[in-house]
Amino acid sequence: MSCGDPHDKDCREVLDLVYNYLDGELDDSSSDEIRVHLDECSPCLKEYDLDKAVKALVAKHCGCDPVPADLRAKVLDRINQVRSELS
Repeated sequence: MSCGDPHDKDCREVLDLVYNYLDGELDDSSSDEIRVHLDECSPCLKEYDLDKAVKALVAKHCGCDPVPADLRAKVLDRINQVRSELS
């Protein structure tokens, strides 16, 4: 995915890191780069907001149960497949 505008960080790279960003798993520099990109790029911001809403919904309804690592990997793989199909 690309919005067509030049950015310091590519749209695809930002969307690949958005869950790490949401989980606070990036260093300060990477987090800043993602935030700047989201501030500049409307399509990525919309995708980020959707991901944030899904994460909040899952946390609300499944927050007390630990998520198995293999399930998380399967969900992320499926999200990446859908993104590839939409690109």
